[in-house]
Amino acid sequence: MNRFKIYRLLRRNAKLNEKRHPALEQNKVAKVLMYIGAAFLGAYMIFLGAAFGSMATESDEPSLLLVLLPLLLVLDFLLRLMAQQTPMVFIKPYLLMPMPAMTVVEAYLLMLVTSSYNFLWLCMFLPYAFILVVGGISFWMVLAVVICAQLMVMLNSQWYLLVRTLINQSLLWWLLPAAVYAAAIVPPLLLCDDILVPANAIIGFFSTAPLLWLLVFLLLAALVAFLLFNRYLQYHLIHREISRQEKKSTAIKHVSQFTFLERFGQTGEYLKLELKSIMRNKAIRSRVLMSLGLIIMLSAIITYTDVYEGRWILNFWCYYCFSIYAMTALTKVMGPEGNYIDLLMTQRENILMLLKAKYYFHVVILVVPLLIMLPAVISGKFTIMMVLAYLLLTSGLGYLIMFQLAVYNKQTLPLDSKVAGKNGVESGFQLFIELLGMLLPLLIVGIVLLFTSEEVAYVIVALLGLVLTIAHPWWLRNIYVRMMARKYDNLEGFHASR
Repeated sequence: MNRFKIYRLLRRNAKLNEKRHPALEQNKVAKVLMYIGAAFLGAYMIFLGAAFGSMATESDEPSLLLVLLPLLLVLDFLLRLMAQQTPMVFIKPYLLMPMPAMTVVEAYLLMLVTSSYNFLWLCMFLPYAFILVVGGISFWMVLAVVICAQLMVMLNSQWYLLVRTLINQSLLWWLLPAAVYAAAIVPPLLLCDDILVPANAIIGFFSTAPLLWLLVFLLLAALVAFLLFNRYLQYHLIHREISRQEKKSTAIKHVSQFTFLERFGQTGEYLKLELKSIMRNKAIRSRVLMSLGLIIMLSAIITYTDVYEGRWILNFWCYYCFSIYAMTALTKVMGPEGNYIDLLMTQRENILMLLKAKYYFHVVILVVPLLIMLPAVISGKFTIMMVLAYLLLTSGLGYLIMFQLAVYNKQTLPLDSKVAGKNGVESGFQLFIELLGMLLPLLIVGIVLLFTSEEVAYVIVALLGLVLTIAHPWWLRNIYVRMMARKYDNLEGFHASR
């Protein structure tokens, strides 16, 4: 069997795997939400393509899309963080088969480049091209622009894969995308008052067809270089992971006992478990550090720059700073415990005490973003009442929504594996809960702000959050009862995903 046949076989298996995913077969909501989301995304891209095309036609600058697209690709990078799996998830089943591992890696990279999501961007590029051609721009110049834009999307998929793989090895690699994006954005802002000045210079440089086609070949060469480098890197890391040996050390290690938590009884024991999980397990620790880094970065941007000045955007980021840890940790609530869920089922209400301990831990952890955001309060970007209102809203309504995922999560989260980790959402309903936890609190605040002043609105929001925070024993017990009603189904899922 040659490489082309192997590629076709692996691609067909990947398509069948998507169609036969248990979550999609058992929950029709996932399919409906997936189709609705794709339709909305396609319609939004068509709108952007038409708008950009009109701007380019009026200014007679067909390469305008190439200047604006990198800003959209930053958002594409963030979206891939939530949805795109690591290569080991795809490659692992084939490692024991009589098939070259390098060929499987190559097939994965080719499928990533030619994925339907990458070509979904044509919903933006084709309307843009149509308006330009109708507006009298040369067809060959427009074709070069579209090919350049599509190559940039494909290149972004390989750039994301490279960054994500390196981050899985060490969180310090977050400095790489931060440095790249800072180098692209900060110098124009420092060297000139208007960021459109360097953009216009780039447009002017690529305003002729020969230079546009030269850019096509440069982007194609960059894509090939990224493919070759990712091919080597993925194979090297996968081979290292599957052949790794546990390191044994004879040195005496100090084990933290957290004896001050013993006064809280069984809840204290589960609080110890939560703390030790963060300290000892790579998968959980990386989520905590990533959230902390994002909070610090956002707080610094808000405090020391004028990027976010509007009332609505400041409200969004204030809530986001408090809820970001919940968005990364509670989306997989009960996932780490899936490794030993059978032991937790041995005693009555063990799970309820665990849920209470998790809730108390996440409430206490809200003090961290509160302290980090104090410089923004001192600088006048946030008010004390605003920060307290969002803290209480997160501990009340935000956690109330996100803890509902404990009822439906049934996929075990690997505690020590990085390259082989899974990142997908199990069902469409779980995705709906996550989006609800992110958007509903902001929607409520927005409605209240429409009818009252900011001071009154934050008092109302704070009272709502306080009531739901005080009521946590009741809604946690409701979650526990519903979990027990689904315990056999969840146990089967946890066992299958270990």
